[in-house]
Amino acid sequence: MKASLRTVRLELAEPLRISRSTMSARDAVWLTVEHDGVTGHGEAVSSVYQRLDVRTLERLLTAVGTDLARFPDPESALDALWAAGPAGEGRTPPAVTAAAEAALLDLVGKRADRPVHRLLGAGRPPVAATARTIGITSLAHAAAQARRLVASGFEIIKVKAGTPDPEDDVERVRVIRDAAPRARLLLDPNGAWTVARAEALLPRFADLGVEAVEQPLAPGDPRALGALAERSPLPVIADEDAVGLDDVRHLAGRVQGVNVKLAKCGGAHAALRIAEAIDGSGTELMLGCLTASSLGLAPAVHLAGRARWADLDGHLLLARDPWTGIGGEDGVVRPNGLPGLGVREAVAHADLA
Repeated sequence: MKASLRTVRLELAEPLRISRSTMSARDAVWLTVEHDGVTGHGEAVSSVYQRLDVRTLERLLTAVGTDLARFPDPESALDALWAAGPAGEGRTPPAVTAAAEAALLDLVGKRADRPVHRLLGAGRPPVAATARTIGITSLAHAAAQARRLVASGFEIIKVKAGTPDPEDDVERVRVIRDAAPRARLLLDPNGAWTVARAEALLPRFADLGVEAVEQPLAPGDPRALGALAERSPLPVIADEDAVGLDDVRHLAGRVQGVNVKLAKCGGAHAALRIAEAIDGSGTELMLGCLTASSLGLAPAVHLAGRARWADLDGHLLLARDPWTGIGGEDGVVRPNGLPGLGVREAVAHADLA
């Protein structure tokens, strides 16, 4: 097998502000693997939170490509990657493993003439309503965004929270609720609240019809998060505290949900192990994402039928998505039935360099 890389800049349609930062673009590194004239693709995106800049991603993915060259075919490479298990300390970061797995799944699926969801054990193509994120923004802009989203077909809106003045968060949810009275609302403070603030605010958000709250407390104290979940009038979904399988095993049965991102846990196979670990525990699966292209989102979309909540809108936040094939513009993500990941290039690479 041969491997190559391509680095591009993904510009957002508008800056996205969350409690800890504002983002207007991400760097993406595309890994392409080729065998017998067939190619597969995967994507890793830069992340300040994960301490992965573009140079680090390029270095690590170059090493991955070199390692893949020793395998006789992509099937044996994929088996070896899965046998190695989740990334640990001193090993390849999960985001890099997830990108390599995606490229191999894409290639293996094309060689077998099967879409990835069938390779992963799902008979029917998954179809899922996805949340669409509204960042921390003005009340007027939030209301206008909510109206546009529901008019386009979105049923779920995720509202970012965690401003210094909690009344700002309450009012933003209130105007979004007024603008989209039938929408399902999720709330995400990205770990910005103390226990006292969360206990004061969650009943108010429950009264506004919020369905669940993601990571209300700063990560690092899962026991406190579990204790809050026991008292909360809203389901609590762990995100930053639910990185991999070991984290989720400790949270299972203590929180109502875990947000699994493939770039966080190490890929689709790792996500399936997490889903098995929480089955029957009372903790349900949310599939989340980073801001990325359709190529980066596609592996999670192939798993979307297994989740209670899908938050797979990262490609919809871009000014231009360089790949296509998973939908989402109408509020629903689904594979297109083509072999592999089912994504295709939508614009010329040169336009994104």
